[in-house]
Amino acid sequence: MPKTRLPLLKEDKPNKKMSRKVTIILLLLFIALLAVIFFRSSLSRITEIQFEGNKYTSRNELLTQSGLAVGGQFFAVSKTSVEDSLKKLKTIQEAAVVKSFPGTVTISIKEYPAVAYELDQAGVLEAILSSGAAVPVNETGIAVEKPILTGWKEEDPYKSKLCQALAGIPNELTSDISEIVPSPTLSFPDRIKLYTRSHFEVITAISLLKNKVEYLNQIIETEEPGLIKMLEADSYVPFQDAEAANEDKQDAQE
Repeated sequence: MPKTRLPLLKEDKPNKKMSRKVTIILLLLFIALLAVIFFRSSLSRITEIQFEGNKYTSRNELLTQSGLAVGGQFFAVSKTSVEDSLKKLKTIQEAAVVKSFPGTVTISIKEYPAVAYELDQAGVLEAILSSGAAVPVNETGIAVEKPILTGWKEEDPYKSKLCQALAGIPNELTSDISEIVPSPTLSFPDRIKLYTRSHFEVITAISLLKNKVEYLNQIIETEEPGLIKMLEADSYVPFQDAEAANEDKQDAQE
């Protein structure tokens, strides 16, 4: 009998597509494992928090408001969220967050400037910032060229407006003002009295102060101490003339 030749069986070749998928899956699992290990390691944690430029705001206040803490997730820190949160404090005008790997967060603070001082009910001296915030004066020291606010109620809305007005005036134009007292009238509910270190008494309004302060300094530099009114119209009367006028008025009444 003739021999029957059996057909050769084809060898199964490995599926290249399947092999590639397995490789990709293993690679992704490996990356995921590395990510889990990394985020559980100290390299992904906040190790240091630095604040720069804060004079009136304590480190504890800044930490509490920012929500940051040593040991927290470094990569979870949102710069914008931290900056916006810090600016809600009445002492802070601007904040800028810088993240430096590994683990360091540096926050630069720009606070509102001090424009005046005031004694609180307990007789403790406080600095009044341009935002209207009152902060204790301790190791920060006192700027002697700033005026003292006297007789102002805490809830007086014109107090914060006064602070904003003072912040917009150069220091050299307000350095002679020693005291500011509220003196409202029906016509000028924001009227104030200023007392200067050069012994002038000044009557003006908060809404007019910024535009009138140059006139005030011109009088102070060239005239003898007296009463200056800076409202709808400006006037100046030396104290000697005012006293003489009062004496003449009294003599006429007698």
